[in-house]
Amino acid sequence: MTTPNPELERFRTQRVTAIYRLDLIGKGAQITYEDGTPVDMASEKQRLEGVVADMDRRIEKLERTEG
Repeated sequence: MTTPNPELERFRTQRVTAIYRLDLIGKGAQITYEDGTPVDMASEKQRLEGVVADMDRRIEKLERTEG
């Protein structure tokens, strides 16, 4: 049995969180800043898609080095 890699687990958690947020955006969620200004949801969606892609690359790299 191998010890879980904390960095790998953190990346997986960040990926799941970003996918959850993308799902909420897809369902029409709106985010506002503390001052009430609405967040540009198209930009936020694009940013989160980048986060997911980055986490996919990082996870794959760590899994290759561990496996």
